[in-house]
Amino acid sequence: MPKVLQDKDGSETLTVKISPNDFWAHLAIPIDCSVKHVLPMKRSVRPLFGVLLVVVFIATLSIRTMVRRDLVSIELESRVLIQDSLPVLNATLLKYAATDIGEERSKQEIQQLLDGNFGSQARQRTFVSWRRFIHSDVGDKYSKNVPATLRSPFFHRYWLDFRKVLHDWARKKRFQPNIMSELTRLVKHSIDKHNGLVGSDERYLSCAVVGNSGILLNKDYGELIDSHEVVIRLNNARVGNFEKKVGSKTSISFVNSNILHLCARRAGCYCHPYGQNVPIVMYMCQPAHFLDYTVCNSSHKAPLLVTDPRFDVLCSRIVKYYSLKRFVEETGKPLEEWSSAHDGSLFHYSSGMQAVMLALGICDKVSIFGFGKSVSAKHHYHTNQKAELHLHDYEAEYQFYHDLVNGQRPIPFLSEKFKLPPVVMYQ
Repeated sequence: MPKVLQDKDGSETLTVKISPNDFWAHLAIPIDCSVKHVLPMKRSVRPLFGVLLVVVFIATLSIRTMVRRDLVSIELESRVLIQDSLPVLNATLLKYAATDIGEERSKQEIQQLLDGNFGSQARQRTFVSWRRFIHSDVGDKYSKNVPATLRSPFFHRYWLDFRKVLHDWARKKRFQPNIMSELTRLVKHSIDKHNGLVGSDERYLSCAVVGNSGILLNKDYGELIDSHEVVIRLNNARVGNFEKKVGSKTSISFVNSNILHLCARRAGCYCHPYGQNVPIVMYMCQPAHFLDYTVCNSSHKAPLLVTDPRFDVLCSRIVKYYSLKRFVEETGKPLEEWSSAHDGSLFHYSSGMQAVMLALGICDKVSIFGFGKSVSAKHHYHTNQKAELHLHDYEAEYQFYHDLVNGQRPIPFLSEKFKLPPVVMYQ
């Protein structure tokens, strides 16, 4: 029941006692604005304000948690997208590229050479000219099945050296992806020593690999090429009268053994178009060419280095992978037909490709010049040759260079531990 109370000053105050359950039922009761109820109002506002603060605090925590979860989710999704965008090596192509269809034939040829049986007519002619070159006392007529006779002590010394280097080379011929990290020791140390320097595991600061494509005649890259610390040239390509286009500096002459075989016919095994003090790095196209290496190595003032066969195997697999990939994508034919389209066991990487691989192992920065072709350009800038060799797949090699320039990983058969240097290609 409502009660009327009288204050000390004579004024009256109406007080109403309402239970919580009857609050909403009596909400419509008119109350005089003059009624004094200050204390009850203050007591009711404080708990409401506290509850409001708690609600705001909880809402803030919830929003921050949701935002963090969204950010983490976005970051994880972006990582997945980045990983998905990386190229994936095809396992089937890797398997085919790792198979050397000419391996058994190569082993038989090496064994025949070690036994002194020069079998084929081409290898027999090489052997005859080689014996004549070192003043052997044997005539020009040989039977195909007659083993080499060792009549001259002079010949005998070279023969033993030949068998040793061929045997050691064949024994090391296997796949080893970490060989790239050993190139500074295998190649750079010998060159540094020849130049009067202490062999260092530090790479050269910059290297220019100069190919022989006719597209070099379209630009004047000579000064830019010569500005590199090391300039690598291929297969004794002529620089005279082309200095403005290709430069004049040569630090390393990179050749295939066919070049040395031609040089070996000259007096003194002369094979130095860039000067007698320029080191030569060579890969073996045929095991029989170790005959030429054995004789010419002793007459060269600068180092005559044969590429490590493990390095050869790595280069061969990489090129074959890119060639297989290109064959399937462009023709749609099964992989079994690739061999007939690329001369089977004769398929090989080009000198330029292996020179680029060498530069990747011994240089901090690599610049590539004279790789590529155009309709109007000659195959070689210094010759009139226009036709390409079928045993090379230049288009596949260009795709490999493209991946190097773009920094695209992974490169097939290359160890993930090996750090690729930046590559720039000038065309």
